[in-house]
Amino acid sequence: MKRAIGLSIAALLLAAPAAAQTTTPPAATTTPSTPGTAQTTTNIPAQSMALSNWYGKSVYDQANNKIGDISDVLIDQQKQASLAIIGVGGFLGIGEKNVAVPFDTITRSVRDGSVYLTMNTTKDALNAAQGLRFDRTTNSWLVDAADGSGRSTMSK
Repeated sequence: MKRAIGLSIAALLLAAPAAAQTTTPPAATTTPSTPGTAQTTTNIPAQSMALSNWYGKSVYDQANNKIGDISDVLIDQQKQASLAIIGVGGFLGIGEKNVAVPFDTITRSVRDGSVYLTMNTTKDALNAAQGLRFDRTTNSWLVDAADGSGRSTMSK
């Protein structure tokens, strides 16, 4: 299920400009869509970023300490990445807490040929934030009020 959601979001993000981008990329050339055909493009903006460079990746603080992993990326009405859901704490997903952070607070760089994500925060700050849980009935993230610790009782 995570992979299907991730691939759907990846398709949306592929056409979306980077969060820090200030210029508008040229319009993509598309072929018309008629019944039984798919609208496609061959003009991918150079500033595009693949969701696979974000989804499931570790996030580090400014001192290079791992603070969590990206569990999901949320898209707003303008089809722009607006929030990242970060899983913090726990071990192998057990006892992990999911929190939402503004997408543009995460910095992407490349180190040794790999994507490296950082935030100007600490693991303690994320652990203190309100936890979220994924509701499969509504297919959305909700405030997790299941327990006082904010630890999620239902993972995605």
